[in-house]
Amino acid sequence: MTKILLLDTATDVCSAAIAVDGEVKALVEAPESLQHAALLTLQVDECVRMSGIAFADLDAVAVSRGPGSYTSLRVGVSVAKGICYALNKPLIAVDTLHALARASQAAVALPAGAPVFYVPMLDARRQEVWTCLYDADMKPLHAPQPLILENNSFVDYLTPLVPQPEEAVFVVSGNGAQKLNNVTIFENTVESAIKKCSAAHICEAAFFNFQHADFQDVAYFEPMYMKPPNITVSNKNLWHEKQ
Repeated sequence: MTKILLLDTATDVCSAAIAVDGEVKALVEAPESLQHAALLTLQVDECVRMSGIAFADLDAVAVSRGPGSYTSLRVGVSVAKGICYALNKPLIAVDTLHALARASQAAVALPAGAPVFYVPMLDARRQEVWTCLYDADMKPLHAPQPLILENNSFVDYLTPLVPQPEEAVFVVSGNGAQKLNNVTIFENTVESAIKKCSAAHICEAAFFNFQHADFQDVAYFEPMYMKPPNITVSNKNLWHEKQ
């Protein structure tokens, strides 16, 4: 049996899970917590208790690699690396957008016959999202990229990538999907019930990667930030500098 610890801190959701042979046995989540550093190790301990699987019996640690929040991603990757170092276990990375797209496959009823594409979207502030386009086999048609959603930008983004897009079905998911409400979309755009990230979503891909020995270098692996950290300087410090 393959036992994998799963961690997802890419967004405001903080979650951990333990899966056996691609099936989640324990899951602990804190939606919209923004307390990842304080919660994640406690969630891991709770998953160990719930599953009855000891740390030493884990076969690997999988982490959602982003895109996502700079600080949150660093928390998840740091915890994953620490456990891998301590237990001498391999590290698996799963693309956050790919995990959302795969989770949305089973979350919607689709019309028969039409080509289906999956468009996961993560909120990147204002009208911007991080997105990627996947075909029905979960093959990405380009690298993850930022997209500003305004006017015809969604249609313009899909048109060069999909033959006859007006005949296709586009399944959107993630916490950025709501930003499509004010832009032009194709008629067959379907909104998935999958809105939030979860450690459970990376389960299937993590198990696949383990079977194919697709591991990361624990020392050098870096998450996919997409944006630099949003660092500000307090007005108080600026006032002192002027004196």
